[in-house]
Amino acid sequence: MPADPTSRRAGGRPRDPLIAALEFTGVRGRALTVPILLGVAGALSALGLAALSAWLITRAWQMPPVLYLSVAVTAVRALGISRGVFRYLERLATHDLALRAMAEARTRLYRALSGGAPGYTVGLRSSELMARTADDVDEIGNAVVRGLIPMAVGAVTSVSAVVIMAFVSLPAAAVLAVALLVSGVLAPWLAARGASRRVADASRAREEVAEAASSLLWHGPELAVARARARVLRSVSDADRRTEDAEDAGMRWQAAAQAVTPLSLAASVIAAAVIAVQLAADLPGSLADVASGEGVTPMVFGILLLLPLSSFETTAPLTEAGMAWESGRQAARRVLALVDGAGVGEPDPVIDPSPVTLTAAGLRWGWDRPLGGPIDLALEPGGRLAVVGSSGVGKSTLLMTLAGLVPPLSGTVDVGHRSPRESVVYFADDAHVFSTTVGENLRVARGDVTDEQMREVLDRVGLGPWLASLPDGLGEKLTGGGAALSGGQRRRLLLARALLHPAPVVLLDEPTEHLAADDAHELLSLICGDLFGDRTVVVVTHQDVAGIDVPLLPLSSVSRSGVVLRGVE
Repeated sequence: MPADPTSRRAGGRPRDPLIAALEFTGVRGRALTVPILLGVAGALSALGLAALSAWLITRAWQMPPVLYLSVAVTAVRALGISRGVFRYLERLATHDLALRAMAEARTRLYRALSGGAPGYTVGLRSSELMARTADDVDEIGNAVVRGLIPMAVGAVTSVSAVVIMAFVSLPAAAVLAVALLVSGVLAPWLAARGASRRVADASRAREEVAEAASSLLWHGPELAVARARARVLRSVSDADRRTEDAEDAGMRWQAAAQAVTPLSLAASVIAAAVIAVQLAADLPGSLADVASGEGVTPMVFGILLLLPLSSFETTAPLTEAGMAWESGRQAARRVLALVDGAGVGEPDPVIDPSPVTLTAAGLRWGWDRPLGGPIDLALEPGGRLAVVGSSGVGKSTLLMTLAGLVPPLSGTVDVGHRSPRESVVYFADDAHVFSTTVGENLRVARGDVTDEQMREVLDRVGLGPWLASLPDGLGEKLTGGGAALSGGQRRRLLLARALLHPAPVVLLDEPTEHLAADDAHELLSLICGDLFGDRTVVVVTHQDVAGIDVPLLPLSSVSRSGVVLRGVE
């Protein structure tokens, strides 16, 4: 699959995945300017407040006239207020940027998946898809709020603090620069590198939790019947415990790295005090001269001691920022891999409703290894084929291969001079019922369908009385989607959707799942009968179709995986 251009530098060299992911979401340098400037303004207000407070405290010690201090007192109040205002505005701007980026990331990700290779999308596990579109996108937004903006603000503030200190004392500025580099660069880097493995472990563990939880939600009744629910619950508990252990280990790295900041702060303050004492010793004058403003003034002492305290205020969160950045990088790498895997999608095919013959020759199907075959089949217009077998033997994969969603491992699938996507439609067993009206749920298959056609189709699948009982008929909203319907109603609604689709070849995956035996037999009889007219129908089911009175269509071979192919016409 072609790689997404945002994941590469010019010349093909790889770039940081988080920067590429931010560009993928549409976040550019201009969008970051406002939050960074607001953060810098708040941090510089704090620096100015520290320096001015040091001057004010030491100047007041000399007991000058009160009017000499009035401007400084007013400026201290202004800087104190502006620091809070700028920080509040920076939080608003940063969260607005991150939320917009997350929304745009999900939108572009959904578009990439929907417009990419269909076989790639249907082959994704539901837990993997949820983790990429939910947790990983959240991590990217978190990296903006807690990583990128604090790092940019910390860098500008640290440089400003060193420059201010250089006007007071070059040696003190050099010590402060080294201490800020250790606190704001080395410590976060070590924490992120040391915890990167733990971040990956936590992500995998969360994905396992989602996988087990989704199995419990979607297949609870089957697990209860098979007496496997307790085992799945234990797997959820174990995965949740692994998530906590991985995150706790990462927090230990973070806590150890955060200890570097107070040590660096102490070293900077002590060095500033030593430098101040040394300056006083090198310059002429006694302590009385210092107190009177000659030699090294009290204001110099105050700035040398208080400025480092304020400058480290912006580097303290950078250890956490490094952790957030590393988590965001790993999440961005997984999201971009998902986009790259989907590839550049082709335009949606134009469905040709004219009859075709579905043929397969020497077909072997599967993902990495063959699940069955080789098989040969030829279904004329109006033919029916039932694919019967137990769960997990490759029935759905065979159906997706016939639909052109998964490439065959060997052999061919042919529908004449057309591509399968122009003539074949695949309806998955877990097709979604949207939380909208009955009519809109049917228009998913065909946008130009009329109300009369929808009523006719619903009546043909046995939902006529149900539709008549709805107060708003086709305009009745199915609140909660599939949860608003019984199992039989949902299956029949999805069958009506398949009937409305114009494709001449219809592939149905488990259309009778979760239905009682009598209802399942009735629905299969409809499907294998004249419900679809002269359209070709292939239906996958694990239920017995022997009771359906239809002639068999002989096939050249059967699946080696245990799938039995039984055709009807």
